[in-house]
Amino acid sequence: MMMRKIGFVALLLSGLASHAPAQGSGRDAVSMQTVKPETVGFSTERLENLHKIIQAEVDEKHLAGAVTILARHGKIVEYRTYGVKDLAINAPMTKDTIFRDYSMTKPITGVSMMILFEQGKWLPADPISKYVPEFANLKVFNGVDGDGKPILVDPEHAPTMRELMSHSAGFLYGFGNSKMDDLYKEAKPLAAANLQEMIDRLAKLPLAYQPGKGWQYSMSMDVQGYVIEKYSGQSLPQFMHDHIFAPLGMKDAGFYVPADKRSRFASNYRDDKGKLVPTQEAAGPPTDYSEEPKLASGGGGLVSTAEDYYRFAQMLANGGELNGVRVLSPASVKLMMSNHLPKELMTGQFGIGMHVMRPGFGYGYDGAVVFDPAEANLPDGAGTYFWDGAAGTWFWVDPTNDVVFVGMIQRMGGGDNHPLAYRTHSAVYSALVDPRK
Repeated sequence: MMMRKIGFVALLLSGLASHAPAQGSGRDAVSMQTVKPETVGFSTERLENLHKIIQAEVDEKHLAGAVTILARHGKIVEYRTYGVKDLAINAPMTKDTIFRDYSMTKPITGVSMMILFEQGKWLPADPISKYVPEFANLKVFNGVDGDGKPILVDPEHAPTMRELMSHSAGFLYGFGNSKMDDLYKEAKPLAAANLQEMIDRLAKLPLAYQPGKGWQYSMSMDVQGYVIEKYSGQSLPQFMHDHIFAPLGMKDAGFYVPADKRSRFASNYRDDKGKLVPTQEAAGPPTDYSEEPKLASGGGGLVSTAEDYYRFAQMLANGGELNGVRVLSPASVKLMMSNHLPKELMTGQFGIGMHVMRPGFGYGYDGAVVFDPAEANLPDGAGTYFWDGAAGTWFWVDPTNDVVFVGMIQRMGGGDNHPLAYRTHSAVYSALVDPRK
């Protein structure tokens, strides 16, 4: 009888062991050790092009500092720091420096939405008003009358979730100089006390164009943040923490920087006629990041380290999984990283900065997609998914070449944020001399 019990216990322990996570599959098991570039097809010599481009920005005092990570096949090829994180005290840039992600928040919001998609909480073809009833009676701006008052018409079709996910539903940010931008500036939806109040303010504004007939950088991802809160039953920060940050080991990612981490928070600068000047951060989005905001911006509220964001990007490159922890299915990642704009919007008429929607270059869910590199005149592999942030942070995931890149800087505006990102694409692919490896 005793031997039978021992045998049962041994069998039970064996069964438990077979279902336990494999060694190295824990959330912190990502190796940040670099490998020799040649082992994964890169040329050490030619990667100097990348170093020179970024170092020149620092040397010429156009940039305080940077952290970059380049990986292929999940192996780190480059993990470098440049310059300083604070010019006033000359504090060296470190790998654990925390950066404002701004619009690089958007792809993380997109993944949050895709988690709910997998749970059956929403469908791309559904009208947004199915999930946000406040939008049931949205009108469309159609110019102004003789008195300068907006002319409003009915939408040709109700804006859909797919259009919300691809900046083609008709919303704006209100940063421009049009009549519609003026309406946004008056309503101040992003200055609302919380996401519900933001939705209530947006519901009183017309769409800027007929749904699906334009592409305008917009508050769509902030609307998604509201949908995430409503259909998950969690706050946006808590949902992202539980479903993305904690599983992937993104230890410093969040919507604020706690007091014990403030010494690692990079200073932010703006380009003032070629000279770096410290930015002034105010209350409300964007905040001074000293406490969790009441309105957590799914469009631009996150902070993270370069390693945090690399873990997220590598998860996408792996088809939704990192170290045995699965966040999304490969099918969901593919859907997110596929172009969702019709050809009539990819004519060069729409875009933001150098990100111009054109043949071969479109927009997926919460990020741009290079689906035909030759047509887009870019060196990336087909299916490359990418985006950047207002302070110059940038990343891309290239599924064809299995390349991931993350670049973190803190420089608002100026003429070189987008060009710097595109020049690093060119430098990286100039060094990929044996893509078959």
